[in-house]
Amino acid sequence: MLSIGEKINTAINLKVVHRGLVEAVLLRDLLTRRTIVSVYMRNNTGSCDKQNTSLASHAAELDKAGYNLIAVSRDTTASHLKYAAKLGISYSLVSDPDDIFAKAVDSIVEKSMYGKKYLGPARAAYVFDTEGTLIASISKVDSANHGDELLALIQKL
Repeated sequence: MLSIGEKINTAINLKVVHRGLVEAVLLRDLLTRRTIVSVYMRNNTGSCDKQNTSLASHAAELDKAGYNLIAVSRDTTASHLKYAAKLGISYSLVSDPDDIFAKAVDSIVEKSMYGKKYLGPARAAYVFDTEGTLIASISKVDSANHGDELLALIQKL
């Protein structure tokens, strides 16, 4: 996992859904101020829905505190468009089916579901400055209380 003080490659290409629009951007284009990137696996699944519901309910507070908010999953942009409308998501959703972001922060981990093992991105959160330097992280997100844990984290910065 990327360590505090290390810089991520900000030239990675991303497909983003924001306010009903789909855009192809570079990560650096999203780092207009301190930015929180929250990683989850799939739209419309139990823990991931809890994580995004918590984020959505705290998005305005995080914005007021001066932070951009981005959530990243393997879902397509078409899925993200529906998901954002369903949950009332105002922040950016990144489609990352190839785990480009997770690889950039060195957070591909072994997971297990129904006895099958596979590799996937860690459910984690990262806080970057405008240059892409990691200034804080949560290595294991509490899905139901994610918004609260992010507010507590940024109060320490």
